[in-house]
Amino acid sequence: MTTGIPHPPPARRAPDSYTTHDLLAPPDIPAHVELIDGCLLSQGRQTAFHSLVIDLLRVGLCRTVPPRLTARCRMTVVIDKRNAPEPDLVIVQAAAARSRDQLSFHARDVLLAVEVALPQSQAPDRDTKPRKYADAGIPHFWRVENDGPGMYPVVHAFGLDPATRTYHPVGTFREQLELDAPFGISIDLTEIDRL
Repeated sequence: MTTGIPHPPPARRAPDSYTTHDLLAPPDIPAHVELIDGCLLSQGRQTAFHSLVIDLLRVGLCRTVPPRLTARCRMTVVIDKRNAPEPDLVIVQAAAARSRDQLSFHARDVLLAVEVALPQSQAPDRDTKPRKYADAGIPHFWRVENDGPGMYPVVHAFGLDPATRTYHPVGTFREQLELDAPFGISIDLTEIDRL
């Protein structure tokens, strides 16, 4: 039953005043929105390349991931009160995956964060988010890019220097991704044509 008393409109907020609590309090914030420096950022629409690369890497990682770890797609990673990005793919401690209703992981549980760069997300994926991941102590970061139509994904792999909390390049991979860390990884990037 309505009383005829109008509800007040939601309070206006400064664009950089959101917190991790706001982001994870459904249904206030739509899905696939990230929190960077207190600002809510939409990831935008996903391209077929983006979707295929996430599938390719997740399947490839799941082939060799040790039982103590697990792979998850597009899960929020809580870094601090004002930063909670949503990497395209993460490798986390299996013990941190507590329920199927879980909305996020703490950065301390993440071993690898992967960002598949879209044209509209080049700056955050190349600069802002890697800095946040490194500051949070995430040991490994991959940035995946599209070299152009008909080309295979290019994976730029980085490892963390714990002393400086910065990433250093480990390698750039075009057709075959071969790494020993965070565990033995071998992914044929040309398999994207068969997905």
